[in-house]
Amino acid sequence: MKNLLQALRKKEKKFHSILKVGRTHLQDALPIRLGQEFGGYARQVQLGIRRIQKAMESLYELPLGGTAVGTGMNTHPAFAKKTISIINERTGESFREAVDHFEAQAAKDALVEMSGALKTVAVSLMKIANDIRWMASGPRCGIGELRLPETQPGSSMMPGKVNPVIPESVVQVCAQVIGNDTAITLGGLGGHFELNTMMPLIAHNLLHSIRLLSNVALNFTSRCIEGLEADPERCEEMIEKSLALVTALAPRTGYDEAARIARKAYEQQKTIRQVLQEEKLFSKKDLSHLLDAQSMIAPKKRVKRRR
Repeated sequence: MKNLLQALRKKEKKFHSILKVGRTHLQDALPIRLGQEFGGYARQVQLGIRRIQKAMESLYELPLGGTAVGTGMNTHPAFAKKTISIINERTGESFREAVDHFEAQAAKDALVEMSGALKTVAVSLMKIANDIRWMASGPRCGIGELRLPETQPGSSMMPGKVNPVIPESVVQVCAQVIGNDTAITLGGLGGHFELNTMMPLIAHNLLHSIRLLSNVALNFTSRCIEGLEADPERCEEMIEKSLALVTALAPRTGYDEAARIARKAYEQQKTIRQVLQEEKLFSKKDLSHLLDAQSMIAPKKRVKRRR
């Protein structure tokens, strides 16, 4: 995840100067920077790392020494302490004896919590992967704002394609992790009275999710994000064609008039600029300023990032 975060931060800086169409509800919206979009992805990954680290704290409590039902019957008083010290020595971690053995043996809430954090990471990665493969759709009849590394150029019968196989693999992994979380949640419900009998299911699915996400994050980083390129000309072309540019007129013309202009441009298959030039509602200088995508993007606030 940290490797992926670093790669996304690099793309955020590299793509900062490239303007593109923003999208909401799958419809054209105001222009944004491609770097801002990737900054959002980086922040998702950063928060995912933080969620995992927070959930780790709950996993450090071990129910060793409680024996059958949590009472510690027939257990040497020093068993838990000595055993956990050996585990810490070998793993380099900071495991500790559970505060309450009845909670730790009857419930597996800490593992459910960790699975929830992994599911959230999966949701984030699926959003990022889907956005990237949509922006790279084409090469001529899609959005085409991004160019994917040619991991799998062509297809079995159609040459000239670059299939988004790496983002697609991310999506599939995330779907599996979300499914694993459902199984783990049901496993957490298996804590009847003094013992959870579904621990094998929980362990199997949790370790599976960890392996899948670890592998796919590394693969996504090295075989997609690091080699990702933008198409500035395509981004500029899409902005000029966007009807969302009319939003900049609303303070000057009023909402209804701006909507009329957008409707006319849509029906006549013209750009907002072409309609305004025909109707001569603004001077050439004003028109250039109003439809300047750069001026529509609010300056980025300087926010000190928490480490």
